[in-house]
Amino acid sequence: MGKKSHTSPLFKLVKQALEIKKNPFPWTKAICAGFCAAIPALIGLLNGNLAYGMQAGIGGFTYLYVFNEPYAQRAKKLFGVMMGLSLLVGIGTILAPYPLLSALMVGVIGAVGTFIFGALKIPGPAAVFFVLCFSMTSGMPIDPALAPLRAGLVLMGGLLSWVIGMAGWLYHPHAPEMRAVKKVYLELACFLDSIGTENYDQARHRTVMKMKDTDDILLSGYISWRSSDLFNRLIMLNNHANTIFMHVMDRFSDQSGRLPPEIAAAVRGIVHSIDHKMNTRLNIRLPEEMNEDIDLLFRKIFDADAIMNEPVSKIIQEITIFKRPLTTLFGGAFDKNSIVFLSAVRYGGILTVAAIVAYSFDFYRSYWIPLSCAAVMLGSTIMSTFHRAIQRTLGTIIGILAASIILSAKPQGILLVLIIFSLTTLTELYIVRNYAIAAMFITPNALLIAESSTHLHKLSIFATARITDVLIGCFIGLIGTYLIGRRSASSRLPHAMAKTIRSQMQYFQVLFSAQSKGYSLGEIPAQSKMHTNLDNLKIIYTTALGEIPNNKSALGELWPAIFSMEQLRFHLDACLKTKDRPILPDESLAQVLFVFESMASAVEHKQTVVRKKIPEIKGFSKIQKEIADLQNALGEKQFNK
Repeated sequence: MGKKSHTSPLFKLVKQALEIKKNPFPWTKAICAGFCAAIPALIGLLNGNLAYGMQAGIGGFTYLYVFNEPYAQRAKKLFGVMMGLSLLVGIGTILAPYPLLSALMVGVIGAVGTFIFGALKIPGPAAVFFVLCFSMTSGMPIDPALAPLRAGLVLMGGLLSWVIGMAGWLYHPHAPEMRAVKKVYLELACFLDSIGTENYDQARHRTVMKMKDTDDILLSGYISWRSSDLFNRLIMLNNHANTIFMHVMDRFSDQSGRLPPEIAAAVRGIVHSIDHKMNTRLNIRLPEEMNEDIDLLFRKIFDADAIMNEPVSKIIQEITIFKRPLTTLFGGAFDKNSIVFLSAVRYGGILTVAAIVAYSFDFYRSYWIPLSCAAVMLGSTIMSTFHRAIQRTLGTIIGILAASIILSAKPQGILLVLIIFSLTTLTELYIVRNYAIAAMFITPNALLIAESSTHLHKLSIFATARITDVLIGCFIGLIGTYLIGRRSASSRLPHAMAKTIRSQMQYFQVLFSAQSKGYSLGEIPAQSKMHTNLDNLKIIYTTALGEIPNNKSALGELWPAIFSMEQLRFHLDACLKTKDRPILPDESLAQVLFVFESMASAVEHKQTVVRKKIPEIKGFSKIQKEIADLQNALGEKQFNK
């Protein structure tokens, strides 16, 4: 019996939730976050009004949205977060006397925040701190007239976070972009090492995904009215990595033997040069035996040296930048079958229920109920939501006990500032290891800011009230997510896959027909549609893997098809940059489109795909191969109803 208990699903769930990850501690971000929270409190203390300083410290949550994005994107994101937090504190102060309106507003904040962060693919805590800042106002003295003052204080704290978050731009304005390009070349070197081994497919997929991620990072760092020499070189280096990859795919992907190790070493030499700010020449050692293909590959690698060291005016490369408009991104996510839209609606709906429960009963400082619910539902899948609930409950209970002790001691002055700094720093250090540990520090920190003026007459009552709120919030979040979303993703997989295949078909038709002559790079609607559909499909697939219950065997069999779609997307995008694309004869084009439609129709109706002949696509054999691979992958799969 003892052995069986250790292998039970509940034991595994708890074990997974409490697993400590081995991610490195983000010391710089953690210390900066500590300063963002503590400096406003210190300024308030020095000016004789600690309460104002503590309220300004709410704006310090802005810094928690700093990630490794380009500074051009970070500036806009932090500004939006800063303004949002300030506005919501003001609105929360105005609506505090009206519990029902506040409850409805909590749901709106959660839904809108989740949708925006999901549609724009912004990593981070999404709507949680917006819900926190709005909800905290219900725990402050009710006085709508103080709305402008509180909003202004939060805005000042957010402005400090913006300045600290952007400080790195002064001495290394393109550090995030450089890191991204370095990772592309490191992944490319690993891919070269994998040729002729069983790791080839995995390495190829990682390289394609890294190239796409880097494309997105460079696009987000682009400023139309300011383009530096270094940024242009990084764009060209990233494009060149794509060129090397395509050359390798054309010349070496089908060979059984391994490539000379000097090739991967040469690519890693590019990384070394980028590390030294492109001020060093490549020192490449050639293999003793070379054929024409390998010689040409080394020539392409040598071209990277020219990109890094020659004057930009001497490098004949056309740099084309196309960013998808926000209307396109939001339009693609605002769809009844979009997992982003559905998640936002679910998040807002459940959060509204939690807020109504919190404000309808006589809970002490009831805002902790919707806050706990919001934090639990931040998990991207039902399984991760269960993990979050376990982590949130255990971490918060310990954090509440710690906060109760701290508040009962009534810390004052500089000691309170140091405690806030320490708790914020520890939160950011441990959030990358395990959320349960981070929650131990998040909880007392938020309580110190909101409750520093509270006079605790009985420690046990305070702690019990807080723990009760957390348990209720976690329970509502878990039950709501389970009832509404337990099978929503897997039921949408066939439709999402069929929709993606059809959008790739439409993209292919434009590329290889006379229609392509009327479009320039980035102007093809079918391209944007394909990207939106494939991104949505991958989110749905990941969500389905975390559903309870799920058919892991059936879902696992679908991965090769999604893998092929991802590879096909890469080759179609690469094809778009090639000016000498052939126009396929009507018969061949019709046959390819028939293959696509047959796959989409079979998937949509949960039928086995029948393999059909794919005509030759001269000069683009990899596209032909990927379509065949997709057909083969779908031909071996059965969709379980």
